[in-house]
Amino acid sequence: MTPKKIIISGTGCALADFLYNNVSFNSLSFKRYQSKRPGDGGLNPGKLVFTEELERYSGLPYSSILEELTGNRKPDAFNVGGPALVSLIHASQMLESDEYEVRFFGMAGKDDISGRIFEIVEKTPLDKSNYLITGSKATPFTDVLSDPGFADGHGERTFVNNIGAAWEYLPESLKDDFFRSDIVCFGGTALVPLLHEKLTTLLEKAKNRNCITLVNTVFDFINEKKDPGEAWPLGNSMKSFPLIDILIMDHDEALRISGQQNIGNAASYFINANVSSFIITNGANDLYFMSNGRFFKKLELTRLPVSKKVIDDIISKPQLKGDTTGCGDNFAGGVLSSVAWQLKSKSIGQFDLIEAISWGVASGGFTCFTIGGTYLEKFHGEKRIKVSELQMDYIKQIGYK
Repeated sequence: MTPKKIIISGTGCALADFLYNNVSFNSLSFKRYQSKRPGDGGLNPGKLVFTEELERYSGLPYSSILEELTGNRKPDAFNVGGPALVSLIHASQMLESDEYEVRFFGMAGKDDISGRIFEIVEKTPLDKSNYLITGSKATPFTDVLSDPGFADGHGERTFVNNIGAAWEYLPESLKDDFFRSDIVCFGGTALVPLLHEKLTTLLEKAKNRNCITLVNTVFDFINEKKDPGEAWPLGNSMKSFPLIDILIMDHDEALRISGQQNIGNAASYFINANVSSFIITNGANDLYFMSNGRFFKKLELTRLPVSKKVIDDIISKPQLKGDTTGCGDNFAGGVLSSVAWQLKSKSIGQFDLIEAISWGVASGGFTCFTIGGTYLEKFHGEKRIKVSELQMDYIKQIGYK
């Protein structure tokens, strides 16, 4: 008998990334449009702003702003982006196609940008049969402004996003087939607003089908703008949290979702909210994580560094350096891949969170040496081989197993 494939289905943010490298965040042009207070619509390193908000903030059309910031040059690269689509593509490249099926559910517009996205996605193992070109609005896109020298050479990006057709993707768009899965992923749903509002309902449907649930977040500019200083909701947050098996956030997102002022308090908030497990990343700084034992083996709040090898190579081998776009999305995809592998041999409550994190760190680290978050393999398994080398080095670095 042929073993049953493990089915992974995901939805959320999917878009085109137009990458502009070497945009100085210390330049007069950037500072002219830089945010002065949270949610005011200005640019901010590491944060996302919507095109229409930036236009209102500056009083200028976005095309003029982009021309000034980039010197009217063409993008350095075009790539597939989005916390959902990129993490799922990465998982599809890491997992063996005869044992796992990774599917994306989403919507694009009928325009040239969607054609370019699909041309790239076709070159990956991801199942895109539920990625529909039906939107009446433009395909979502993000202009990624990257300053590799920012933050003492660690690099940082600023994102300018147009939601476009994602406004038309509804909870009802996810039919029963989406929930006939072993693992379901909700990635960056704050950029798919109507889906985000009903996240609790979608999580309830997933858990009613005994799905493993993974949520990876994105900067929620809509709620930041609506209620500056208030905690960002994940649907009905206090109902959503117990339904999430794995919650992945970056440092700023963790603070804003919890409404707390520091990571210690944010961690306590998520623990008290009965999140099964969470991971909080912070760029090149230490990451924090915890498991209450419901899904992964129990772990108290713990911190670990990122990959020393990746940091050393970025500093000592500048010719290898790409940019940091998609590092967090690939981190989530690495965690997802590890969970899928562990599902073959472990039962609920016995999954290994540190092992999953090691694959996340290696996956995010690998992305530092590419331009854009989506890497096109020369052959299936190429990326897994390269990420495995970083993962094995990282396991040695932290002295695990």
